[in-house]
Amino acid sequence: MNERERLEQWQLEESSAESYERYLVPLFFAPGAQYLIELAALRLGEHVLDLACGTGIVARSAASKVGTNGTVVGVDRNEGMLAVAHKESSDISPPIKWQRGDACSIPFPDATFDIVFCQQGLQFFPDRSAALREAYRVLASNGRLALSAMRPIKHNPAYALLAEALNRHLGPDAETMMRSPFLPLSTNELRDLLKSAGFRDVRILIGIGPVRYPSAKEFLRREAASSPLAGQIKSLSDDVFAELVLDLEAALEAYIDDDGIVFPAETYFAIAWR
Repeated sequence: MNERERLEQWQLEESSAESYERYLVPLFFAPGAQYLIELAALRLGEHVLDLACGTGIVARSAASKVGTNGTVVGVDRNEGMLAVAHKESSDISPPIKWQRGDACSIPFPDATFDIVFCQQGLQFFPDRSAALREAYRVLASNGRLALSAMRPIKHNPAYALLAEALNRHLGPDAETMMRSPFLPLSTNELRDLLKSAGFRDVRILIGIGPVRYPSAKEFLRREAASSPLAGQIKSLSDDVFAELVLDLEAALEAYIDDDGIVFPAETYFAIAWR
């Protein structure tokens, strides 16, 4: 599986998008959205694009900040994600506009938005430079980009252990897929990527926070259910699934306490100006 194939396969079915909203949004994406909004100093009346919006937690969080004179648009390639976004935002007024679109060819004119958010999307773009140039294009003068992306997997060791366990029981493609959400760039490489797209005054921060699951089994189940691996995991026999859980529990022994498992997760947060 080459790089483009790996990234393009990270397209969730609707059931996985619902699991993503149920499990990962409260744990990761809602707190991350609030931090991005604070980092960007979002204001009343601004026009917002949530790029690679997923189920739309950034867009939903931004709507109350920009008020009735602002606008919020969410763009994603994945119809399942957009369907969940529509459902979860049904009580928001004025309504958020949800639109299918590609980050490498954003379907809006130049200088449309005051801010572009991109939460945990950059690592999945087959052409990251093209996507950032597009974000730059649709920003108004002095507009800003606020993004987050998981740091390289070496900084997220529990996920590396999960990926290795998947390799042992499902094969190398499953391991590769589980490694996909981790941006393989150093801080300086990310900074250079943003500058090469035209952005100035780039500021990059590292967020480190605890992640807790009630058990290694729930870590596996919830992460897999929210990913393209959901079907593979579900199709495992009871015996193979039990072996995978035992293997993962042994691998994660250092992170087990009396309430389940807990481990650190590291994320890049970046703010940059047009």
